[in-house]
Amino acid sequence: MRTAIVAVALASAFITGIGSPVRAAANGWSRTGDVLTWRAPAHVPTGDAAVEFFAGGRSLGRPAEAGDRRTFRLRIDAAARLDDLEVRAGGRRLDAAAAAGDRAAGVALPAPLPPNPADPGVRGPHATVTGEYSLPGVRLPGLPRPVEMRAVVVAPRGAPGRRPLALFLHGRHSTCYRGSDPDAVTDSWPCERDHRPIPSYRGYLQAQRLLASQGYVTVSVSANGVNAQDGDADDGGAQARSALVRLHLARWADWAGAGRAGAPAIVRAAPRAAMSKVFLMGHSRGGEGVSRAAMDTLTPPPAARDGYHGRVRWTIRGLLLIGPTMFGHNPVPDVPSATILPGCDNDVSDLQGQAYIDATRGVGAGRALHSSLYVIGANHNFFNTEWTPGQSAAPAQDDVEAGDDPVCSAGRATRLTARQEQSAGATYIAAAARLAVGGDDRVRPLLDGSGVRARSADPARVLSHALGAGRTPAALPAPGVRVTGGRICAQVGRDPARSCLYRWTTGSPHFVPYRDIRPEAGRYALELAWSAPGTPVTVRPASPAGLAGARALTLRLIVPPNTAGTRLGVALVGPGGARTGLGDVSLDGLPGSAGTTTAWAQEVRVPLGGFRGRVAKIEFTPRTADGRAVLLDAWGWRPGTPEAAAVPLPRIDLGEARGAEGDSGVRVWRIPARVTGRGHGRVRLFLTTFAGGEPAVRSWVATVRPGMRAIAVPVAVRGDPRPGGDLRYSLNARAVRGTMIGDDQGELLVTDDDT
Repeated sequence: MRTAIVAVALASAFITGIGSPVRAAANGWSRTGDVLTWRAPAHVPTGDAAVEFFAGGRSLGRPAEAGDRRTFRLRIDAAARLDDLEVRAGGRRLDAAAAAGDRAAGVALPAPLPPNPADPGVRGPHATVTGEYSLPGVRLPGLPRPVEMRAVVVAPRGAPGRRPLALFLHGRHSTCYRGSDPDAVTDSWPCERDHRPIPSYRGYLQAQRLLASQGYVTVSVSANGVNAQDGDADDGGAQARSALVRLHLARWADWAGAGRAGAPAIVRAAPRAAMSKVFLMGHSRGGEGVSRAAMDTLTPPPAARDGYHGRVRWTIRGLLLIGPTMFGHNPVPDVPSATILPGCDNDVSDLQGQAYIDATRGVGAGRALHSSLYVIGANHNFFNTEWTPGQSAAPAQDDVEAGDDPVCSAGRATRLTARQEQSAGATYIAAAARLAVGGDDRVRPLLDGSGVRARSADPARVLSHALGAGRTPAALPAPGVRVTGGRICAQVGRDPARSCLYRWTTGSPHFVPYRDIRPEAGRYALELAWSAPGTPVTVRPASPAGLAGARALTLRLIVPPNTAGTRLGVALVGPGGARTGLGDVSLDGLPGSAGTTTAWAQEVRVPLGGFRGRVAKIEFTPRTADGRAVLLDAWGWRPGTPEAAAVPLPRIDLGEARGAEGDSGVRVWRIPARVTGRGHGRVRLFLTTFAGGEPAVRSWVATVRPGMRAIAVPVAVRGDPRPGGDLRYSLNARAVRGTMIGDDQGELLVTDDDT
């Protein structure tokens, strides 16, 4: 059997797996040759999370759905280990009932936060006008059938001047229906003759009307054609959705100028759009789509992969994402964003959208505010009325499975009704728009962890934390940071002795693995655990941190769900040893159960008071008898919202290479890693080698320099005349500093030409 030598100083130890037989129909699993099949006992609802097969805790890949919404098939390596098979979507098991887990008898809603004086959920002064437009369909790369150009517009009636434009994009849902028959819902496109398109794009009318009353022109676009055809896309259709968004924006740019006379009637009835003030809202895969549209606006993607080739005639000022997917972990660091995490999301149930906040840390200029909004008791679907039973045209369902979950089952005190959820969604969409587009700093406390609420969202409990907006780093846990009394833990890993949450009974959105790469270098936190009060845990940054201009020290801390009164004293120590006590912080855990992803960091602040100078050490002193906590990071906080300049950072797009091994010699292959844009940056690359059994992973940080057009990723493969199976290499990329990642997946497939 041939060998492979990876030329980027890769360890070349491969573990060859031994194929394991799969008993036919065992829990729905079967295997025929190199095809692994899982058949669900009932229809699997079309959702936004990606369906994946796992064996022994490792991802085998994303299967193809056979068209019956029950059968999923994946071509696998003949030597792959198939022990402990699972099928998951967004971290949730599909092939087994959820574990009963802790019944969480102590679940309780937190007390309401104090109200913010400015309430963005209050209707504005403008009457509104509503209508729709439908244009000829468009063809997008990778999708064989045209995608519709349909939208509903809600605009202020008679508002003077040009008005900001807010564009909404729904997520991945079934596409067609026939009457009220739930078994007649399909994922086809175009719809069969006796079926009608599901109008998912009409699901945000409440939020559209609110924004229109406040002076925004709003448009919600349909994406059924993408939803029906994105099953095989590595990016889950993000690039196609980005192109669809930009095609609509290009039309609005035409209609705001010389093309006004030829615009649809509803567009002519609306004020002209101010294309320099564009706000995007995306739900689920729509969230990833609008984020990619913001990136593609700043730095165009490779032309062959994109469906939009015109000029950019708009400026995207901000994003609001609801329960978004984040397959590529590739946010846009210098465009402000707010991300709603539904506490009872049973579709994107791992709340992977938290990466839109966490993955911006240290990447851009740090001026853009990136806000995480945890909404207790909200599910995934009800933010869209067309996905809500009793409100939708087509059959719909609560994505929370029937059962007796103490937090999320319908009727629980912690669970929101559909109308409550929709009001909260509209209010916080308006808050994000008013801050990012309107520059209204009065609503910032609703988004930046200041601990206030919007009355219009009552009775929803919405908690926030944030990064950016000019915060100054005080402590960022990493292997070089010295800790006494606690430990630096790996956010993503398989070793329980190193994992941050190995003793916890709930998942964390902060620790969702990127592309199932584990261990994943570069993601760390600080774990604190104590059995008696009084002994401080100390954190020493690699070099003293300056907090000039900061008003408070702000911490992102996780405490176990359903706990009360975790309390820590906080003190700062200067380089000379002078100690300044700042006071105590106290936290209650979020309402949680076995079915929730509740280990989410809450933001707490302590005033800096008389502290001056630099921070050489931070001390945390437990005040309670015992407890646990995880610190994600510590920052110097100051009020205000600095203007965020969206800079077109260097962009990396990975590609594919394929070929045959040959019968002799060593051939060096290069996995394409294309660089566009200008400037310096760093990117972490992960190269995974698949040769049966356990994949081998190597990661390193590459530097991007001005004028650079590619990153060298050579792989050397030795050919031979003996059969030995194909070799596959997967390359993935995450931004570290000063870069953006477009297509985050590359591949090299070297086929065995001797079989």
